[in-house]
Amino acid sequence: MTVQTLQTPEADLVYDVRGPLPPAGGHPPLIMIGQPMTADGFATLASHFPERTVITYDPRGLGRSTRKDGRDDHTPQTQAGDVHALIEALGAGPVEMFASSGGAVTALALVTAHPGDVTTLVAHEPPLIALLPDAPAAMRARAGILDAYQAKGWGTGMAAFIAMTSWQGEFTDDYFARPVPDPAAFGLPAEDDGSRDDPLLSDRSWAVSDYRPDIAALAAAPTRIVIAVGEETEAAITARTAVAAAELLGGRATVFPSHHGGFMGGEFGQTGQPEAFARRLRQVLDDAR
Repeated sequence: MTVQTLQTPEADLVYDVRGPLPPAGGHPPLIMIGQPMTADGFATLASHFPERTVITYDPRGLGRSTRKDGRDDHTPQTQAGDVHALIEALGAGPVEMFASSGGAVTALALVTAHPGDVTTLVAHEPPLIALLPDAPAAMRARAGILDAYQAKGWGTGMAAFIAMTSWQGEFTDDYFARPVPDPAAFGLPAEDDGSRDDPLLSDRSWAVSDYRPDIAALAAAPTRIVIAVGEETEAAITARTAVAAAELLGGRATVFPSHHGGFMGGEFGQTGQPEAFARRLRQVLDDAR
């Protein structure tokens, strides 16, 4: 693996290249992106594609990638511009892409703005809250995470996040009647370190979950778009948003093994079924050819 930096006027983007450029075997590069997750989260999944040239990167302002634009918010359109610049810098033509969570939202914005960049996109559980029938309630639940974080810090905020993202079905009065869980129940610290800049728990990334895909532009793009959902996510919010996105695109969500972090092998404390996940991803990419 080689580590490289793409310098743009607004950010220095650090990315990792596993394999040769141009790629061997006639395959395009396979880019894996997340948001706010950095390249570290794809280490296990990338290891299951030894025959492919795999590219991972840290979004601007996260991990190793630094900002020069004076901002601290995260928007799909800005991230999509960065990924477009990265694809151009690779100089290997259109790519295949696996995009997770907020990265899947970025990828949909990328295909909208630069439809020639990606041949096949596998968008895994994009958190597109605006597509839900209970969107106002879901946004109220999201605001509850921010309230908990602002009041008591990271551990409490993360406990509220886990409670929201594991809730099954629509956000009803029963959800809002529950207190914020004790961080200790999830092995999280209760102490407040005073920081309030976490991109997941603050409102800095709300533009990601507020994003509304341009369905007409996506339908017109040459990109084959596969919306993926984890079989274990059941009726949690990211499964519901994935199903809603797939339906708007005229199809059904493609089921993958495990859960929202099902491709991980212990990164960030999450373990799914990475071998089975990689096998399913390879099958979906091969079906497009």
